[in-house]
Amino acid sequence: MSRIQNTASLSEVHQSVDTTRSRPGWRRILAFFGPAYLVSVGYMDPGNWATDLAGGSRYGYALIWVLLMSNLMALLLQSLSARLGIVRNRDLAQANRETYPPIVNFLLYILAEIAIAATDLAEVLGMAIGLQLLTGIPLMWGVGLTVLDTFLLLVLQRYGIRKMEAFIIALVAIVGTSFLVELIISKPQMSEVAKGFIPTLPDETALYIAIGIIGATVMPHNCTCTPHSYKQERSKKMKPVSAML
Repeated sequence: MSRIQNTASLSEVHQSVDTTRSRPGWRRILAFFGPAYLVSVGYMDPGNWATDLAGGSRYGYALIWVLLMSNLMALLLQSLSARLGIVRNRDLAQANRETYPPIVNFLLYILAEIAIAATDLAEVLGMAIGLQLLTGIPLMWGVGLTVLDTFLLLVLQRYGIRKMEAFIIALVAIVGTSFLVELIISKPQMSEVAKGFIPTLPDETALYIAIGIIGATVMPHNCTCTPHSYKQERSKKMKPVSAML
């Protein structure tokens, strides 16, 4: 007897937050904030810090316009992903399965695996280097501690998505507070900051840094496509029970 596949990608966390329960107005709004904070972590990775620091240390405020444009691009992609999930109740893998032939979906799956491996490599090395700078521990020990973070998130996931959201929000608050303190200490010149919104490229090297800023901001892991979803969608051979009834 064939086993009926679950119709939801990432079923272990799919629709894990109930937003239909009756709550006071402000608490019902907070129910929607958790996923936004989880996505925001993608904009605080080592790639962003490295490209932004490289641009700021060499060109001052001249490349701020690149940050603005790349964030607008990321907002567009995130809004399209949200519409796909809210209106169609689909993620990108499911939508691709319904639209493209199997060979195209297989190629997209391979590309998603490569993209996520590349971004995860930056995360692991970035945290390992950060731990080495802060504590002086060897790089391999830093990589080992970084791997333990994965198991920590898996443990938190067992206690519910809300616990994981609270943990992530606490980390985001620490990063945001640190960034605010850095701004206060650095005392940026607002007139120069305003000039930075005028599109200019001082030299050819600035073009490469600008491309890096765009790539670090519009990260593949901020999309709704995941190899897990592609695998799950490729393995489906039957219609869901609800469609048969």
